[in-house]
Amino acid sequence: MHIPKFERDNHLNLAIFDLDNTLLDGDSDYNWAQFLIKEGLVDKKIHDASNKQFYDEYNAGKLDIYEFCEFQFKFFKDNPRDFTNKLLEHYVEEIAEPMITAKARSLIEKHKKNEDKLLIITATNSYITKPIANLLGINNHIGTDLEEINGEFTGKAKGIPSFREGKVERLNLWLNEQKLNINDFEKTFFYSDSQNDIPLLKIVSNPVAANPDEILQKEAIKNKWPIINLK
Repeated sequence: MHIPKFERDNHLNLAIFDLDNTLLDGDSDYNWAQFLIKEGLVDKKIHDASNKQFYDEYNAGKLDIYEFCEFQFKFFKDNPRDFTNKLLEHYVEEIAEPMITAKARSLIEKHKKNEDKLLIITATNSYITKPIANLLGINNHIGTDLEEINGEFTGKAKGIPSFREGKVERLNLWLNEQKLNINDFEKTFFYSDSQNDIPLLKIVSNPVAANPDEILQKEAIKNKWPIINLK
């Protein structure tokens, strides 16, 4: 008799976390671009203006994810993987790790003690965010994937970007790979700060607005979702 994986692992609940401005006090995408500018690896004037424009569009719920991917992934296309790997190590240690908040770590530990299945799902590319997920002790991770050929990045996105409704699609694909669906869990939590995550917040049993932006805060109040501060 086949026993579903979630029963074998005794994971009755699923806790899903957004990353930027939720578990992190800041945005790993935006700060990656600022890091490249600081290191003198991209043109400050051009890159700074574009970075701010995309970040403002994201916060306003108007980001064209494919246009943004083309902008951000160009650096990975233009530089060898060995170089970007070393650069990423430096970025994670110097910039990303200090952005992890004590309250975020405490929340993760609470779910771990409850033996919940943990997942990070973020619109930021998986190359940057997978090492951050590892720092948080969360093995399951979904980000916007970069296309690779022979181990080098092409500058294009691979598959469905995990952004807005794409997060729901990617979550369902991830669950399907494990022969699960969202209703197999007794409780499903999703913690996010952003209006862009409302589609996913609406399908879990326990949506939580964490450090919410103005639009998400209004949505949370309207739907009586918990509002917490992880900063």
